[in-house]
Amino acid sequence: MFPIRDHNPSERTPYVTYLLIALNIVVFGYQYGVLLDIPSSNQFMIDYAFWPILLDNGEGFTGLFTHMFLHAGFLHLAGNMLFLWVFGDNMEDELGHLPFLAFYIVSGLAAAYLQYLPAPESVVPMVGASGAIAGVMGGYLLLFPRARVDVFIFFIVFFRILPIPSYIVLGLWMALQVFNGLGSDPSGGGTAYWAHVGGFVAGFVLTVPLWIKRGGQRFWAQTDGRPPHPETHYPRSNIPVVRRRR
Repeated sequence: MFPIRDHNPSERTPYVTYLLIALNIVVFGYQYGVLLDIPSSNQFMIDYAFWPILLDNGEGFTGLFTHMFLHAGFLHLAGNMLFLWVFGDNMEDELGHLPFLAFYIVSGLAAAYLQYLPAPESVVPMVGASGAIAGVMGGYLLLFPRARVDVFIFFIVFFRILPIPSYIVLGLWMALQVFNGLGSDPSGGGTAYWAHVGGFVAGFVLTVPLWIKRGGQRFWAQTDGRPPHPETHYPRSNIPVVRRRR
């Protein structure tokens, strides 16, 4: 089960979202080329992945940032970019281009740090944009808890696309990360569940000031937690605006 699109119009062209997707693809293409040479591949990962053990020794600070643009394989990249495509444009629309970029990076840093905390001496490198993208999802949940998200459900030979409220899709996703995180060894390999949790919580918290500026619970009451219709007005700043569908 994974989201493929949302029913949430955005006003601005999401240039930063497009840039992040393109940058991740370009870096992966370079990484794939490097992977044809095993010694170079190892050095590439050493240089740019996030290594908890290095941070614990007061080193490897650049990996906190650069790990967000590395991926372990094509499916890893494709899944992350799909989530960023679905939820990123709306958060960029709400925050603005440069604030969204800062929001994304801070969420990714928070994700890496929470993965580091339970196992600071881990020698397993961490790569992937999923922590930063989890921050985007956390902010999206706060602003649009009842936005409809089309979810692709596949079971053996049966598949279907269902529109499901985002609070169910994202709430279940977050609960699954916590559940799996509690049952896994943070110093081992595999999925960095606590990075997902850290990014999600950071994104949610970072969005609270915007949510309050919009009116908090009054914003939810006005929009019913859904994306505003074209005729719905609410203040992006102090001037009411009309959101239009794309």
